Amino acid sequence: MQDSTPIAVGIDVGGTKTHLRALAGSATVVDEVRSSSGWRPHHPVAAADWLCALVDEALPTGARPASVAVGGHACETPRQCAKIRSVLEERLGVPCLVVGDAELLVPAAGLDKGVGLVAGTGSVAVGRRPDGDLVQVGGWGAVLGDEGGAAGLVREAARAVWAAHDRGEGPDALAEGLISAFGVSEVPALGAALESATDVSAEWGRHAPVVFEAAASGSLIAGEVIAEGGRELASLVVRLAARGVPVDDVVVSGGTVLAQPALHDALLASLAILVPGSRLRPLRVPPVEGAVALARSLV
Repeated sequence: MQDSTPIAVGIDVGGTKTHLRALAGSATVVDEVRSSSGWRPHHPVAAADWLCALVDEALPTGARPASVAVGGHACETPRQCAKIRSVLEERLGVPCLVVGDAELLVPAAGLDKGVGLVAGTGSVAVGRRPDGDLVQVGGWGAVLGDEGGAAGLVREAARAVWAAHDRGEGPDALAEGLISAFGVSEVPALGAALESATDVSAEWGRHAPVVFEAAASGSLIAGEVIAEGGRELASLVVRLAARGVPVDDVVVSGGTVLAQPALHDALLASLAILVPGSRLRPLRVPPVEGAVALARSLV
């Protein structure tokens, strides 16, 4: 006889990889990571069809979900998420929830309120007011925003070395690192190199280690770029607080801030000044755990 324990499915759709985890009670039914290729969050029907295919392929033959919760990359507004959820529920015939991927951080940390702050290639912060309304700040992409994320740090590093060049200063470790990383011969040529990127976030962001290496080598300019990145990330929390979001707990995730102690420490120091009393909680579990927690709340 087939086990009748309800299966809760949580899905974390990232920019490059998707993590699906399904639990029946405390037993893991499936836990797998695959490519996010084909994810189209701005097309509700296509997004829902992609998710249905993922669930169907991942679950064992004959198994059906009792609930599904999704944290989706580039799901930027409640209206957009609601459209995907509506189609997904119609397709699967079970309770579903679709939120932005940053919303997975707070439940993944075992909390029911607080701020989810991501600083990976980009940066964004989300939280809910006591009335349940979602507030999202940041996440405007590498050209206009994403301060404190990898791509934003590289952009600001380039601006800083250009300013130093305009002051008549010779190239320091940061300038030399960027010149080498972008394959150009001098600081003025960095502009054309950055502008030629076809995938700005990815192509700028992959050079972020140069900023941290330069700071470790003694570049004062790189050190200030990192410190400012920390202040900008803390400022996202300030904006959420001003809009009524509880900010006692700030759950932080993302490959840049968790992999680079200098940025983490800059964020921690700025939070202590700008949002006294906030607790910074680095997320040490996969965000998909937040999706599973949300799925279980639907059953």
